[in-house]
Amino acid sequence: MNLPNKLTMARIVMIFIFLVICNVDERLPANWQMPWKIVGVLFAFLAGLTDILDGYIARKYNLITDFGQLMDPLADKIFMATTFIMLVDKGILEGWVAVIVLSREFLVTGLRLLGAGKGVVIPADITGKLKTSLQMAFVVIGGYFWILGWKGPEIKNTIWVWWCWEIAKWVIIAVTVYSGANYFYRLRHLYLDKKL
Repeated sequence: MNLPNKLTMARIVMIFIFLVICNVDERLPANWQMPWKIVGVLFAFLAGLTDILDGYIARKYNLITDFGQLMDPLADKIFMATTFIMLVDKGILEGWVAVIVLSREFLVTGLRLLGAGKGVVIPADITGKLKTSLQMAFVVIGGYFWILGWKGPEIKNTIWVWWCWEIAKWVIIAVTVYSGANYFYRLRHLYLDKKL
């Protein structure tokens, strides 16, 4: 297993560590909660950083493999599912936003599986990479709210914070939907095959 693929697998491990931290933070004494949350956000940040590094190293040193082209997007989907569900669970994000984001992830994964069945590996395109980058930035902001203990009502109390959060949310929704639609349009030959 080459270095980019090791980074991808490390990202999956860090995501599950982040998930554990998210599930025990409220059970800790009050004075431990904020440091624990900071550690959790750091793990999420490191997981996001490995996403940048694995792709960069793979391209720069010609270490692109079929395994990496398959696992890197799957690791991204695990990351997005975990973090968006956490934001909903913590009262920071509405559930319907997570449903849109996760539906796109599952639909594109289904398209990838369809392609794999036909011997076609579907790497992330520029819209997918933009979507992932923006979602990661959005999650970092949500993680900051989590550290502060802010939920929906606290976010709405500061009008400029609420407006920034709303704009970011709608940008994420638009880019997510556009990215998914772009995959399905670009790869329509996979599912418009009359043999299906």
